Amino acid sequence: MPESPLGQRDGVDPVRVRLPADPGGEWATVRDHLVARFGGAIGVERVDAILRAGRFVGVDGPVAGAEPYTAGRYLWFHREFAPEERVPSEIGIVHRDERIVVVDKPHFLATTPRGSHVTDTVLARLRRELGLPGLQPAHRLDRLTAGLALFVVRAEDRGAYQTLFRDRLVRKEYESVAPYDPAVALPVTVRSRIEKERGVLTAREVPGEPNSESRIELLEDHDGFGRYRLSPATGRTHQLRVHMNALGLPLLNDPLYPVVRDEGPDDYARPLQLLAKTLEFTDPVTGEPYRFESRLRLLPLTGSTRLAR
Repeated sequence: MPESPLGQRDGVDPVRVRLPADPGGEWATVRDHLVARFGGAIGVERVDAILRAGRFVGVDGPVAGAEPYTAGRYLWFHREFAPEERVPSEIGIVHRDERIVVVDKPHFLATTPRGSHVTDTVLARLRRELGLPGLQPAHRLDRLTAGLALFVVRAEDRGAYQTLFRDRLVRKEYESVAPYDPAVALPVTVRSRIEKERGVLTAREVPGEPNSESRIELLEDHDGFGRYRLSPATGRTHQLRVHMNALGLPLLNDPLYPVVRDEGPDDYARPLQLLAKTLEFTDPVTGEPYRFESRLRLLPLTGSTRLAR
């Protein structure tokens, strides 16, 4: 695969487009394909304007719309970024060396560019602030979850660290604040099958062979709320939130479980009470054992009752 001729913009990589096979001969020119591919989303006039500005680029420079269509060719362009409200929290650097960066991700800040969150994400911010354009995530945290996230400095090392997570060689612990119910016997290991459909906000438990496992322990309780240690053995989308909700202990300030709330602006005063507390693994490059602990804290139980109302 050829290297992109475009650099990053605001810490965000350009979009790469590979022109697909065209056995039916639908696209005589590059413009014909780009209009078919992007015209519905941004409009034909906008596609033409981007072409005229020379912002679709191939390995040899700007691409003209009238160029003959060639399947397999690579093009790149930068998306137009809509204004984003900056999440009013800073990223804490927990560890940094020549291979990895471990950070404390704030609540509400997306890990990587996605949807309406592009330039104000952990990845884009770190690339800009640390001067590390090649930085890549080894894993991801939900936007609403705070805590430890691991990033890889060099592209050649990324696969080794991603493999740790894929092969479940990273020991992770989370903390949460949720209602306390003495009728729920804890500690407990919850196993279930979780599925999440594209375009649906929530994940759900369904019959079938379990594909998720979480260990749930009570650390303390006060005034109707508990602080819990959550240890996931797997990493399904929303797994901990789904499992706690299934126990009748939905996480405090969760906008999806048990009921999906109407979408609105983020309420920074009411963050989801879920924190990625620890990461523990053996470095796949050096063999050195690592254990990192978040410096962030969830709400004290004495303040949880007020925020739950």
